[in-house]
Amino acid sequence: MDDKILDWVFPAEKFSLDGDPMSMRTVAREIFDLDKNSPEGLAIMAESSLYLGNLQEAESFAQYALAAEPNHLRGRLVSGGIAVKNFKLNAQIKILEGVINDAHKELKNLRASLQEHNHKFAFNRRKKTSADEDFERQIDKKIFITRSILFKALTWSSNGFYLTGEPARAAQALFEASSLTENNETAAELYSKHLFLRNYRDTSQAQTKELAQKYNSFFATITPFSHDKKNLDADKKIHVGYISPDFREHAVANFLPPLLKNFDAENFSVTCYSTGRSDFVTEKFKKFKVGWRDLEGKEPLLSANIIAEDNVDILVDLSGHSQDSCLPILAYKPAPVQICGIGYTATTGLNAVDYFLSDKICSPENLPSNFTEKILRVEPCNLCYAPGLIRQMPDIESIAPVQKNYFVTFGSFNNFAKISDDLLYLWRAILERVPNSRLILKNKLCSLEEGRELVRKKLSKMSFPLDRVELRPYSPDYLEQYRELDVALDTFPYTGGTTTCEALYMGVPVITLRGKTHGSRFCASILNAADLSELIAHSPMDYVNKAIQLSRRKELLAAYHVGLREHIKNSALMDSKNYIRELEKIYREVWRKRL
Repeated sequence: MDDKILDWVFPAEKFSLDGDPMSMRTVAREIFDLDKNSPEGLAIMAESSLYLGNLQEAESFAQYALAAEPNHLRGRLVSGGIAVKNFKLNAQIKILEGVINDAHKELKNLRASLQEHNHKFAFNRRKKTSADEDFERQIDKKIFITRSILFKALTWSSNGFYLTGEPARAAQALFEASSLTENNETAAELYSKHLFLRNYRDTSQAQTKELAQKYNSFFATITPFSHDKKNLDADKKIHVGYISPDFREHAVANFLPPLLKNFDAENFSVTCYSTGRSDFVTEKFKKFKVGWRDLEGKEPLLSANIIAEDNVDILVDLSGHSQDSCLPILAYKPAPVQICGIGYTATTGLNAVDYFLSDKICSPENLPSNFTEKILRVEPCNLCYAPGLIRQMPDIESIAPVQKNYFVTFGSFNNFAKISDDLLYLWRAILERVPNSRLILKNKLCSLEEGRELVRKKLSKMSFPLDRVELRPYSPDYLEQYRELDVALDTFPYTGGTTTCEALYMGVPVITLRGKTHGSRFCASILNAADLSELIAHSPMDYVNKAIQLSRRKELLAAYHVGLREHIKNSALMDSKNYIRELEKIYREVWRKRL
């Protein structure tokens, strides 16, 4: 690359990272003044068009750039970005993997060149000349540009890996990307997403805890708020704050009404701190007799100041490391007692979080804990299911599917990223041993033809009977489609939460495998609270056997289908009043320990 052009590409890359596509276009025009056919200028125009949403123009400029230089790194990056926007799964993964590999090679060569230059300089023991300094500056610029392209390729590819059921690769991409940005807030966000995705596959408890604790390093320079313990009353009216980006149409919303509707108003006051977008569900939450603060778009420090000024005694985070995490706010310690739970199933690793909500099934006292927080056990379950706020729940049909089909239908409506290869082998074993049975998989990946083909290829390699497997796209009427299932098969090690509750409410029993960690025992806790412990397996073979045995008991399947809804309505899983009383006892206990 010509040095004069490089001097323009460098600021273009900075504009890209700052989210300023119009300034990128200005730079591209300056490059065209130097060379009207420059692949650098064409690729920069293509990237700016991509950010502006003009995919046709982006593709045209990218093709021109690659025609001029077939292996042009930025031109290929933009082509991968266009594939992401168009949901071309195979193309985006192939293109971006190539960009990542070549960017790694380019960085290696650039660093080697700089090292060789410095070695010769040290060996000759001479002073640096202006030519030496210019050479080093140009190499540094090239390293910066290549690192930036690698950063974008990693973050964009993580979405494809996740969607196609490779969460471990997605997590690794985000982990590397977090080390490539100089923006600490962005690095923390990417590392947080990396921690979230690690929950999808088995990881040793020691490693889980160690990786989570490293999250603290992103907040090393901040000074947490201090909280005076003087003149505090153990029996005071406790101000509880609930903070979440998901006071909206979101799975977590199914578990929030008990916190806001049934609390003891004489002894507790409640304020909701919403950090996410609002919708029709948000308006329903606002009708509860609670305080309400809209923190959407506010910086973590400002949000923390608002919470502190509200004199919140106990702040409960409902997000953990999930999307749009509130943990950067909790890092400032805006409340004297901070708890995480309900919306996340693993440790936050954040020193500022004191406790984590769990229960005796998810976190038995006799099992080692991988949590940095102290465990608070809400009995019998750490959450309470309260459907109906997001949508009206459909009625259940009077007969089970097996009674009209004369074969058993298994199914999973879980995210495909939760479906590991080990799990698929168990599902294949179930189909093999239950004659004429069917398996329905319904998820967002199956909404794409490429996605369905990817799933078919994976199942074919595992010798699945494809004629007995149905792949369905996600659809708003997914609850009604539970009427077509006789048995739901839970995922592991990342088990179902909302999907489990919805299946049970629609009359479908759920077979789960109880693991050794909080997240892998989440579904088991739900089934225990629903008084359905007979559906909990304790080993992979037990999981298979329970599914087979249940399939043979047609009368029991029919009874489940008709009676499960009333059964769980009368169980601890939906006993909102007892749940909040138990939770408030815990709040009072941790508050007294604070004094």
